[in-house]
Amino acid sequence: MDTQLQELADYAIKYSVDSGVQYCDVRAEEQERKSVLIENGQTEHVRSINDAGIGIRLVKDGTWSFCSITNPKSKEEVKKAVEVSIKNSIHYAKNKREKFNLYPNSVVKKKIDYPILEKPELEKLIQIGTECNKIISNAPKIIKSVVNPWYTNNSKYFVNSEGSQILQNFSDVVMDMVATAHESGLTQSVNITEGGRGGMEEISKNNKAQNSAENISKKASELLSAKPAKEDKATVVMNPDFVSLLTHEILGHPSEADRVLGKEMAWAGGAWWKGKIGERIGSEHLNVFDDPTIEESLGWYHFDDEGVQTKKTTLVEKGVLKNHMQNRETGQVFSTEPTGNMRATNYRFMPLIRMACTCIGNGDWDVNEMIKEVKSGYLISNMKIPSIDMKRYNWSISCQYAQKIENGEVTDLLRDVIVMGTAPEFFESIDACGNDFTVRPITNCGKGDPMQSMIMGNGGPSIRGIATVKSVN
Repeated sequence: MDTQLQELADYAIKYSVDSGVQYCDVRAEEQERKSVLIENGQTEHVRSINDAGIGIRLVKDGTWSFCSITNPKSKEEVKKAVEVSIKNSIHYAKNKREKFNLYPNSVVKKKIDYPILEKPELEKLIQIGTECNKIISNAPKIIKSVVNPWYTNNSKYFVNSEGSQILQNFSDVVMDMVATAHESGLTQSVNITEGGRGGMEEISKNNKAQNSAENISKKASELLSAKPAKEDKATVVMNPDFVSLLTHEILGHPSEADRVLGKEMAWAGGAWWKGKIGERIGSEHLNVFDDPTIEESLGWYHFDDEGVQTKKTTLVEKGVLKNHMQNRETGQVFSTEPTGNMRATNYRFMPLIRMACTCIGNGDWDVNEMIKEVKSGYLISNMKIPSIDMKRYNWSISCQYAQKIENGEVTDLLRDVIVMGTAPEFFESIDACGNDFTVRPITNCGKGDPMQSMIMGNGGPSIRGIATVKSVN
């Protein structure tokens, strides 16, 4: 990280403290982003973006205020921004009713360089992207192949008025792919995202990206001959990719303590299980956790944007709601430690409570055995589009494709399928979790006002439960 940027972050802390704030933290961040868009064998564009700045969060008279500066050049610029923020806090403190209180946190001084096996490079990115685009385009009946590989190199410096100084350097490498097939008036698309926190190995190891390109192109072609599903409430076996989005939407988001407390009700909703910690909300087979320490996931980090060290947090244990994801403020409300889940998209935003890597825990079932026990049901594969109500109670999520299960055998391929249910009923119906635990990359989770997009991991094993299945076309 640029030394001047760190020095200006340190100065913002000193000036804020000298000005009488109760608390202040500053995030100095630098990011280099390179991306490529390849469509039907043609490179549509190559983009390179460099960004740097500081975000200053402070408390004066018990009220938060925030400001950010892109490419700050002088202490005077920082001083003026701090002064405006302090004035804002004093102004809004007149109508503030809640008392400000932060859960105690350790002072940490540390530098962390996340491991990279193969340095991200644009030429290699284009090479792998072109290979994947060709694989998709060469499949039968494919009319459109889109591949969007990208990487970021990131440096984040956190400093606060309590004495912490934390520098984290890491890279993310991701590839988004879409295969679209068409025949006789019917169009089918299958997409997938691969990648993680690390170097080029996140998409190149074991030909991960190329294998996924082959799988989605083959499936898109096959879906042209697939049948639609009639509406049916039945046993479903969901694969880990689909479970990742299900976990994200109806377990992860309602586990964010600010949502539970109704602090984002106006733009994102609440949580149906508010006030139910210690109560049963699902079957004994349901175990849920959030774990920022899972290496190589997009939600892997050692310290969050409050300087809290990360750890695995149990959210649901054997069907009983145990905890929520907490920051230093909500930790005081719930009388529990912060969980290391405060994150912002970048220095331009205040951090919010966000998932890191929220997952359903692994089970001990062989997936084939889970399927064999189903007399009539469905195998649901790969995430697509969610639709969830304000309290994460009623949910519907479309899948990339599904297959009928008849007498323990996987039979007909089904297209345009959505899966629906209510959270408590579905959770209670879960009677088996597979031993095929997988973490998937999520690159576009939105939350907040103004909206913040966040990357993270979500995961789980195959799970079996009861839900309503139908095709939308």
